[in-house]
Amino acid sequence: MRRFSSPVLFALALAALTVIRLIVAGVAPLSPDEAYYWVWSRAPAFGYLDHPFMVALWIRAGTALFGDSAFGIRVLAPFAVALGSVLILDAARRLGAGRGFAAALLLNATLLFGAGGILMTPDTPLILFWIATLWAMARIVDGGAGWWWIAAGVFAGLALDSKYTAALLLAGIGLWLVLLPAGWRWLRDLRSWLGLVIALVLFLPVILWNADHHWASFLKQGGRTGDFHPARAVQFLGELVLGQLGLATPVVFVLCAVGLVHAARLATMRRDPAAGLLVALGILPALVFIQHAFGDRVQANWPEIIYPAAVIAAAGIPLTMRWLKPAVAVGFAVTLVIYAQAIASPIPIGGVSDPTIRMLGGWAELSQAVDRRAQQTDARFIAIDEYGLGSELAWRLPNSLPVVADDPRWLLFNLPHPGITLAAGETGLLVRTTRRRTLPDAKPWASMAEIGVLGRGRYGRIGESYKLYLVTVGPAAAALVTRLPSGASP
Repeated sequence: MRRFSSPVLFALALAALTVIRLIVAGVAPLSPDEAYYWVWSRAPAFGYLDHPFMVALWIRAGTALFGDSAFGIRVLAPFAVALGSVLILDAARRLGAGRGFAAALLLNATLLFGAGGILMTPDTPLILFWIATLWAMARIVDGGAGWWWIAAGVFAGLALDSKYTAALLLAGIGLWLVLLPAGWRWLRDLRSWLGLVIALVLFLPVILWNADHHWASFLKQGGRTGDFHPARAVQFLGELVLGQLGLATPVVFVLCAVGLVHAARLATMRRDPAAGLLVALGILPALVFIQHAFGDRVQANWPEIIYPAAVIAAAGIPLTMRWLKPAVAVGFAVTLVIYAQAIASPIPIGGVSDPTIRMLGGWAELSQAVDRRAQQTDARFIAIDEYGLGSELAWRLPNSLPVVADDPRWLLFNLPHPGITLAAGETGLLVRTTRRRTLPDAKPWASMAEIGVLGRGRYGRIGESYKLYLVTVGPAAAALVTRLPSGASP
């Protein structure tokens, strides 16, 4: 693997990967979650129901440069993972792994970077700022000046502004400070406490937004922590392991697991500060997610924060050097398959069975079909009661066909209400997934009648179907529904 040790070759490979990711980011269909975050970017705030504000800020910056396109929404993602790769390389060297290129290669071979490098979700800025915090801490462990605590505090604060799981970053660093002798001296240094204060000050706007919105976001995310269903623990734990085998890709996952076990041994037996930091930022989050699996399902992307520390730990063991080639080959092969499926679904898995069709397939065609049905029925607007569907239609449909949403979450947004443009008695088209067995909420509407079904998919493989209802505006509509911004031109 010596040919990978050249900084020039690594830089060229990283540049090539970044170009590929930029191309795929511009070509792959926008996912419903990304369209939802685009709506966030049109309603700037310090918080939202689901997450803090950072992803909206990144999307706003990208679309300011490249317009409200998929490329504009995602453009910062490939550069974020490229910068993260460089920081991981340096952090690995400073933490004594000695094989920074191996750590960076392993991270780039995961779907965490493969998919995360083309998508724009809260995970994208979270991972960059998590890695940046780890990098600043690596400099402290390596004997750097105490002022690196300031940088660690800034990056940790920005991570908190990205996603609430960044709280585990502060918890891990705190654990390192308390349990290892190398950390004790920093407890007496005001600069470490100043770093914590900076992180909390950067997070303060999110706290204030929650305080002003009945703690909606904290309650939504924090409400998951109290669940306990041990009877389903085996199922949830199995899903957790399978999800990580997919996210990290199988060989990388095994190497990361072995590396963290080795780091834990060094931290326990030798009180090694570098190994202790990797344990605190790798194993601690893993234990939290394992505990969560005893009460509820852990989404595959949640444990992503484990892998920056895990790939550094993996780079420090001899096993990795023997398996680096197959690990990278398998990881990039899986990533290429995912890219191809996301763009065109060439492998005929099926509709609902294929997550790329279920999440990405046929949105443009569905939007066009909805537009045609609106014209045929003289509908003045499109109504929805599901945020992903509504965000996709809002991003794709023209301004002349407003999309209005009947969902309490939108009342937390600074978006205009449609009562100014929609009058009682006007006709609209309500679009609703067939997965929901109940009838739509009738309160906003004076009348509602089912008129058909539309499918969404690729090449005849249907990922999801939607019922269409003809509705007329009732007197309560203005207080219950919210107009979403439109991404298309009139």
